[in-house]
Amino acid sequence: MTVDEYETIRLIDLEGFTQEECASQMNIARTTVQGIYNDARKKLAEFLVNGKVLWIEGGEYQLCDGYGKSCGGGGCRRHRCGRGFMDDEDRGE
Repeated sequence: MTVDEYETIRLIDLEGFTQEECASQMNIARTTVQGIYNDARKKLAEFLVNGKVLWIEGGEYQLCDGYGKSCGGGGCRRHRCGRGFMDDEDRGE
């Protein structure tokens, strides 16, 4: 699995972004996100069903600095508790 595929799964399935929000966050077209996401889900199914080893590799990327300044689009939603939002995980539940 590529880093881009991993990131689309993280943003869409874990963080709850729409494909459009994910595209904005990754600074790519929504149609590109759709293709990457479809490939990633197919690979995840293969890993789960067939017990294959999951490798995440490849590409150049920059990790979130936690302040939303380097994130694409509408800012960073990864560190919600610092922006007035707090979910169960941020509360330690």
